[in-house]
Amino acid sequence: MSGNRESGMVSRSNQRIIDEYIGNEVTVSLSFKADVPVFDANVGIGHLVDDPCPFEKPAQLLKEMQRHGVDRALLYHRLGEKISAFEGNELMMKWTEEGGTFTFQWVASPDKHTFKQLQELHGNGKVTSLRLHAIQHYVPFIDWIYADLLEWIQAEQIPLWISLPDTPTTELIPILKTFPKLKVVFVGAHYVDAMLVRPLLKNMVGSYLELSRYEVLGELEDLKEEFGVERFLYGSYYPRLAMGPMLFYIHRIGLSSDELEAICGKTLEKILAGAG
Repeated sequence: MSGNRESGMVSRSNQRIIDEYIGNEVTVSLSFKADVPVFDANVGIGHLVDDPCPFEKPAQLLKEMQRHGVDRALLYHRLGEKISAFEGNELMMKWTEEGGTFTFQWVASPDKHTFKQLQELHGNGKVTSLRLHAIQHYVPFIDWIYADLLEWIQAEQIPLWISLPDTPTTELIPILKTFPKLKVVFVGAHYVDAMLVRPLLKNMVGSYLELSRYEVLGELEDLKEEFGVERFLYGSYYPRLAMGPMLFYIHRIGLSSDELEAICGKTLEKILAGAG
């Protein structure tokens, strides 16, 4: 049976892969590095009590990046995301001396100590993006708790990363629609979130999708056609996930050089520069 989108049997991308492999001699290389400059939009640092990090020093992370051809990385502190935003941000400051290869993302929480900390960091020109702490471990993501923080983030035009695995999705759109000018990057969408992705991108016009866990075969190609390649970012979610698999996949779905460059770094550069 011939597969096509109309029959719902096989996506265009999957059919292309099948056609390439059937009846052809295939050479597979176990060595892979990116073909374009890569700026990873989602890398965590720091140990958790129940999840030690595989690296402690910048040089160790750089070695892993170089292994895959990743040139730069946007870093957040995992302790800040999961336990204490304030303490995680304090620990992140030890890494800021590296500069260059690393860009630093601070974790946002509505508590007064973290809010003041973020305002001071922003006043010193150190904030290019923020990451929402893990809502599932704190209080509901509702306006009467988060309004002051989100109003400030929106007014200062700071892009905000929100982890879908760590945020109740039913709470996202109601509060985010209250702040329509927020620039939001949705992080860690999984194939179980496939029904959510299009409504999120449609309801939040100034939003983007980071691709580290989005393993729905053929979907990225269709989403790119529907929303434009500039709405999508490569991120690894390292060390939560391995750095290479999604980068390899993005290189194998028939993207043009310009599209590949956009997903692998240029769009992230624009977002952090306030031009996204």
